[in-house]
Amino acid sequence: MPDYLTTRELADLLRIGERKVYDLAASGEVPCVRAVGKLLFPRADITAWLAASRSGPNVAAPPLPPILAGSHDPLLDWALRESRSGLASFYDGSYDGLDRLAARSAQAAGLHIREPDGWNRDTLRETLGEAPVVLVEIARRQRGLLLAPGLSDIAGIADLTGRRVVLRQDSAASQREFETQLETAGLTRDDISALPTRARTEEELAIALHDGKAEAGFGLGALARLYGLTFVPLTVERFDLAVWRRAWFDPPMQKLMAFLASDACAARAAELPGYDLSGLGTIHHNGASD
Repeated sequence: MPDYLTTRELADLLRIGERKVYDLAASGEVPCVRAVGKLLFPRADITAWLAASRSGPNVAAPPLPPILAGSHDPLLDWALRESRSGLASFYDGSYDGLDRLAARSAQAAGLHIREPDGWNRDTLRETLGEAPVVLVEIARRQRGLLLAPGLSDIAGIADLTGRRVVLRQDSAASQREFETQLETAGLTRDDISALPTRARTEEELAIALHDGKAEAGFGLGALARLYGLTFVPLTVERFDLAVWRRAWFDPPMQKLMAFLASDACAARAAELPGYDLSGLGTIHHNGASD
């Protein structure tokens, strides 16, 4: 089923007229999102809204699966294993992670979505409204062009014309940022020679360059030394975790966060150039109460 309901679909669900749905949205009585001139209603939020209006005995919400989704981060992925938190991972990009949070098929998602006034918060609220989700900073990371071993004649985005470039999937925030950088440089995808296969994680991108399949990719500086790549820094981004509040206090997430704050994790970050953990644990958003 779709993650969002249309006005007609919500009217059918509630057995009311569409005009009444518009009135509920206008008065703020029903959770909704306004996008490209349309009203959309997050299915998960509508379910929660209906549950909040019920009478009778309380029934416990179904447990959230112990899955961390969203964007791949090498340091977080390492910490996930080393902490033995019990959390599994499913990395398919920031926007996929948001969808999985909304569908409650993951309890946390890694995000690095650039916004006009910061990172991640507005996009999280557009997707989940004021749902009880915590947005906590993990790290600041250097991002730019990773170049194949021995390559040194690419100094920026404008030099990618005609070059073999490995891209990320469209649900990855880094891919959308790369396309913005292309546009700023006066280029489009047609101006580069993109590999037919996308890299699903940061490490897949680095491996493709190490193996000579491409000349450049828009990736993390932290992986340059590990894979013998040249790095051209272009920006610094903030990487956050969005976590359902009821999962935040559970042992798996607390175990992961405690390990991220450990000396062992700081030492590992020092081995991966481009990480700044000074803001680790900063809360940038805390949704409404359950």
